[in-house]
Amino acid sequence: MTGQVLTPLLDLLDLAGIALFALSGAVLAARLKQTFVTMAFFALVTGVGGGTVRDLLIRAPVFWIDDPRVAAVCLGTALIAWFTPVRWWEGKGFDYADGAGLAAYAVLGSAKALAYGIPPVPAALMGVITGCVGGIIRDVVAGRPSIIMSPELYVTPAALTSALTVAGMLLGVPDAAAWGLAFACGFALRAAAIRWEWGLPSYGQTDT
Repeated sequence: MTGQVLTPLLDLLDLAGIALFALSGAVLAARLKQTFVTMAFFALVTGVGGGTVRDLLIRAPVFWIDDPRVAAVCLGTALIAWFTPVRWWEGKGFDYADGAGLAAYAVLGSAKALAYGIPPVPAALMGVITGCVGGIIRDVVAGRPSIIMSPELYVTPAALTSALTVAGMLLGVPDAAAWGLAFACGFALRAAAIRWEWGLPSYGQTDT
């Protein structure tokens, strides 16, 4: 199976993931007291960063170049962040929204990679890249440590989501069911990590 993968469901996941990640970038710029131009830039690079890297790696047209909705969504989220108090986006509620975006993007990335003929393991990795790279770019540009440099479960939920997406599609599970289950499991793991501060042991942590 090659070519376009976006069904209405994946199209919705795509835009939702873009909006959630773009908002996280815009809110970070707001916390740093940046201008609106900088805020819009943060929203764009965070929203499209992972998907851009994925598309370049799987040799697909970069998804947002020919889709005017994407830049509009990023600009719209920047406007929302600009006109709302930062305190609205504090606390764990925003982390849960980011977790939903992570899971949505991991589903989309792995499903699109399979659709372009990428083998299963690299396809799953494309889901991880799609879900995580935008946030990494955001943190690097902001000059702050990335969440992937902490023991907190972040990449792991993306990997779980991607693996379940690929496994479900290869096993012939109906797409909507495979994507929905993968999203639910990945988001549940990320939500549990937020709620109970789950993390993986660091290297050398168990040394005596």
